[in-house]
Amino acid sequence: MYVEFDRDTCVGMYQCVAEWDAFEKNLNDGKADLEGSSEEEDDLFVVEVPDGEEFDAKFAARVCPVDAIEVYDDDGEQVV
Repeated sequence: MYVEFDRDTCVGMYQCVAEWDAFEKNLNDGKADLEGSSEEEDDLFVVEVPDGEEFDAKFAARVCPVDAIEVYDDDGEQVV
């Protein structure tokens, strides 16, 4: 399972930070950062979800008010 985070879309509500420890507040930019991710495209960050953190990753995506977070299963199918 992996997460795609569109940082350009992020508006800095930080609801994801409260739901999954992989997200951190970046108060300088007014956006969240996804710890351990790699930038696949301009402002599109991707990270593998560690075992046991799948629920938290899905919940972080669900609470994002601007849908900047998407979760995909190992087959590449979007689950959130």
